[in-house]
Amino acid sequence: MSVITRFAPSPTGYLHVGNVRTAIVSWLFARSMGGKFILRIDDTDVERSKDEYTEAIKEDLKWLGLDWDRIEFQSNRVEKYEAVKERLIKEGRLYPCYETKEELEMKKKIMLNRNLPPIYDRASLKLSDEKKRELEEQGIKPHWRFLIDKEDIVWDDGVRGNLHFKAANISDPVLIRADGSMTYTIATVWDDIEFGITDIIRGEDHVTNSAIHIQIFKALGSTPPNFAHLSLLNSKSGEISKRIGGFDIRSLRESGIEPMAINSFLAKIGTSDPIEIKSSLEELIKDFSIKKFSKSPVNYDISELERLNTKLVHNLKYSEVKERLNGLNIGEVDESFWEAVKPNINTIKEVELWSKICREDITPTIDDKDFTASAAELLPEEEVTINTWDEWISKIKEKTGKSGKNLFMPLRKAITGMEHGPELKYILPLIGRDKIIARLGGEKA
Repeated sequence: MSVITRFAPSPTGYLHVGNVRTAIVSWLFARSMGGKFILRIDDTDVERSKDEYTEAIKEDLKWLGLDWDRIEFQSNRVEKYEAVKERLIKEGRLYPCYETKEELEMKKKIMLNRNLPPIYDRASLKLSDEKKRELEEQGIKPHWRFLIDKEDIVWDDGVRGNLHFKAANISDPVLIRADGSMTYTIATVWDDIEFGITDIIRGEDHVTNSAIHIQIFKALGSTPPNFAHLSLLNSKSGEISKRIGGFDIRSLRESGIEPMAINSFLAKIGTSDPIEIKSSLEELIKDFSIKKFSKSPVNYDISELERLNTKLVHNLKYSEVKERLNGLNIGEVDESFWEAVKPNINTIKEVELWSKICREDITPTIDDKDFTASAAELLPEEEVTINTWDEWISKIKEKTGKSGKNLFMPLRKAITGMEHGPELKYILPLIGRDKIIARLGGEKA
């Protein structure tokens, strides 16, 4: 049987690192097995689902290089879910319940006070047809619960090993609300059946849901797929929220993080493998195994992602970035410019800063006017090249007696306006003799 995985985001916001990790792992699992990857848009929440988020999801996945073999929209399949609902009602696996929210809260409180699990007591199953009609005539609309089979639920989880749930400790879940709308459960299970999903990879917060889903798969005459539940990503302050700024993929893109830095990081975090930069998805596919993922908590440290990104940028060849550099709207960026600045940048966007420093007028920082004036006098008359630096610096040392930081820092601040940056040896030819002389003299140039 061919492996088929899926990623099922809701278009109610932008993708964040938590669900993108699920997408990456699901995609790698499928591709490593020669299988298929389905993108399913869970857009049945009409009020919150927006086309702009659907497009953003597709755009971000494409940017990461995660292609899909098929895309489906749940909003196009509502009639199918209605048919499944009617089937479950007819077969007695969905039953109507009439308790109000307040009544349910009271029952829950009583059970907790007795140190009992807050399991629904199935009181509505005991109601006669006459009593149900009476309640409905009073304007009470029922919600519908799935009747859990009380056999224990056991499966071999791809990450967490053997999982055993006592069904008696699981409350019959509400699948249809009193207003007639369905929770996501019927839709997601039926889609997984119809699309032939063989493996579902998701966060450990879905473990109990998976136990319930397994029973619904069986109630619908289907063999449940394989499940693997990844440990949730945590920040230093606790579980990562979908809404924290900087954790959504859109923000990471805008800050200059490269797609392969994200792929490399999220594919390896929480595994037994070292977290190191990979140059392509093919590399990640080759050594992928779901068995490498640990059950232990996973710490998401954005500084680690930034470190990977910096390493990736430093290893990029000019031929790999030429088109992107020329798309920055800063004029042509040749290979010598790229090689000069890349050891001192963390993102490709930072090339814009060094283009401005080298090509536009900046205000120099002069700490020692006499020193910089002497340096200007000693700058060779001919055109500045990478060979100029050694000769020039030797003359400055000889005349001023300065060395080390006392020599280099005043020059750097005067010539670039910065305390840190690329080697001056390589940056001087990009700035040019006229600007160097003017800046050493304290002029804006």
